[in-house]
Amino acid sequence: MQSLAPSSTINLKSIMRTPSPLPLPNPRHQLTFTVTSAASRFDSAKTNPAVSPPTININNNNNNININNRTDWQSSCAILASKVVSQQQNTEKTGGADNITVVNGHKTLDLVPVDKIPKPLTITDLSPAPMHGSTLRVAYQGVPGAYSEAAAGKAYPECEAIPCDQFEVAFQAVELWIADRAVLPVENSLGGSIHRNYDLLLRHRLHIVGEVQLPVHHCLLALPGVRKEYLNRVISHPQALSQCELTLTKLGLNVTREAVDDTAGAAEFVAANNLRDTAAIASARAAELYNLNILADGIQDDSSNITRFVMLAREPIIPRTDRPFKTSIVFAHDKGTSVLFKVLSAFAFRNISLTKIESRPHRNRPIRLVDDANVGTAKHFEYMFYVDFEASMADVRAQNALAEVQEFTSFLRVLGSYPMDMTPWSPSREED
Repeated sequence: MQSLAPSSTINLKSIMRTPSPLPLPNPRHQLTFTVTSAASRFDSAKTNPAVSPPTININNNNNNININNRTDWQSSCAILASKVVSQQQNTEKTGGADNITVVNGHKTLDLVPVDKIPKPLTITDLSPAPMHGSTLRVAYQGVPGAYSEAAAGKAYPECEAIPCDQFEVAFQAVELWIADRAVLPVENSLGGSIHRNYDLLLRHRLHIVGEVQLPVHHCLLALPGVRKEYLNRVISHPQALSQCELTLTKLGLNVTREAVDDTAGAAEFVAANNLRDTAAIASARAAELYNLNILADGIQDDSSNITRFVMLAREPIIPRTDRPFKTSIVFAHDKGTSVLFKVLSAFAFRNISLTKIESRPHRNRPIRLVDDANVGTAKHFEYMFYVDFEASMADVRAQNALAEVQEFTSFLRVLGSYPMDMTPWSPSREED
């Protein structure tokens, strides 16, 4: 259809006042309109009666209506206008229990308004990335007053520390976006490695993004008014008990030593149960939190007692070369002990210093059988090796060393490449 000229504009209000001599078509039947003349012919009909107005054929299934004069044309326009208004009203009012509306005789779903559609959850909704002014959430094993809490505060001074009852829970807190980081003790200068946590590092897919070395300052805590002579039992974490074994003997304490989950938890247990015959080995901050007295201060056997913690995150950090970095890896081999020598040679050849090597039994294949015709069948343990070396993964030397190590191992995984803790420390310094 050609566009109407400005002079041929139709006033629908005036048209709708004209009574319609034609019967209204059944709205359930399909209507098709065919305009066989342009608007210019309509204008010509007003000035020249000899020119016929446009012809409109209304096909209402079996009812054919032909319009050949001006009156019929105006009536048909009124029919069209009333039909449109009727359909709009039906669209607004129609709708059953299933929210079905009728538009142009067809049933459609009643769509939810755009402004009311809930937005899909995103990663930022589950755990907003720490931005300027926001609080970093750090999970740790233990209760308030634990050394792990102090390590979290040293690594992230303005963080929100989240206590967890087990190391496994701290891992899951990060994986489930409840926390942004986790603090995990991995070794102590007196007690050695914490093997349980090395197994968790391999079991989970978190990445090491930093380390903290925290001096440990143990105290013997008891309820107010309790003297050392009244004690029959001392409770604490197994590492703390081993780190204070000689000092407890020198104090002349004939007590039973029992292990619990963490140092601060031992202090909380004594205070909550009002145990006047039991002391706890914990930090001075734990004594302050749980209203306990310090019977003996600095009872660790060695003043240079340091625990190394690592920080874990869901994503690794980008390694750099402008500051000292450390990289932690774990690998396994199945070709004999000579492979270990080749692996270590890959680092020695490139002048990369190793700071730690730790072996753990391979859980999936603990024993390897070796056949020998002269001796018989020998059984050897299969091991996983944890190695820390002083180099960043951005360093070409480290990349080439790991490429060579991969040739001799059946399994290799980089646990993380992270900045080294270069905080100065002296044995005389005391930190709670």
